[in-house]
Amino acid sequence: MIHLRPSPHRWGVCLQTLMALLVSALIAGCQSPRQALQQLADQSGRQLQILPGQPFALAALLPTGVQPARRLRVYLEGDGHAWASATQPSLDPSPRKLLVPRLAIDDPTPNAYLARPCQFATSPDCKTALWTDRRFSQEIVTSLSHALDLLKQRYGNQSFELVGYSGGGALALLLAAQRDDVTQVQTLAGNLSPRLWAHTHNLTPLAGSLDPLDYQRRLAGIPQRHFSGTLDHVVPTALAQTYRERLRSGVCNRLVVVEGVSHEAGWDNVWRLWRDRDLERAGECAD
Repeated sequence: MIHLRPSPHRWGVCLQTLMALLVSALIAGCQSPRQALQQLADQSGRQLQILPGQPFALAALLPTGVQPARRLRVYLEGDGHAWASATQPSLDPSPRKLLVPRLAIDDPTPNAYLARPCQFATSPDCKTALWTDRRFSQEIVTSLSHALDLLKQRYGNQSFELVGYSGGGALALLLAAQRDDVTQVQTLAGNLSPRLWAHTHNLTPLAGSLDPLDYQRRLAGIPQRHFSGTLDHVVPTALAQTYRERLRSGVCNRLVVVEGVSHEAGWDNVWRLWRDRDLERAGECAD
């Protein structure tokens, strides 16, 4: 039996290749969330812009060459990387997995993506309370509302459809309650009531945060569709069911329960199947 031994030259080539792979992995691992979002924007032909605002500028992924539309769909980011551990707030709440930007980019409907204050763009006013207890505060809602005004000026749309993921669901509802140009809301794994959510998990209520259920009269007239995964233990389906019961909406307010989907996994396929289905179509809201 003949045993072949690599030559010293071949060992050198292998070592160089291995070192190159290790360096590439390290660079990828050290990529900041802002850099990852910029790379995603570059690959998809989107513009990553920082929309001016006081006190918070907001990161946005904006489409290019969009024809004027009566309604613009706006994706609202979730809570992101709000906690480094169960007890320690993160120093940077920017999301790491970029689920919501990818949903926006994959959607052919004219749309924009809005990050939350202090995600991908920081300012001296970024304090940890803004992505923990005060994540649904009036200052957060006002900042996002100002960004919607800027989008309206840019694209000339008359109204908005808001799509909120996780905590972005609560903010979508709060914006709809405080504005007169949001004509429908859809949420994915949406935290529809921070107060109910804290109670569900036996947590202390979020001090300084607003709750959509305090705007029942306004929200009862806004068409809504909420998606909940059966494997979602962060925002369980029971929360969405209770929200619907308490809202007592007079218009379309549908809950779609999706088998085998967790809080973070499975939403790409679900949304691809549902995003083009007209919420107000005849029979859509029949239980």
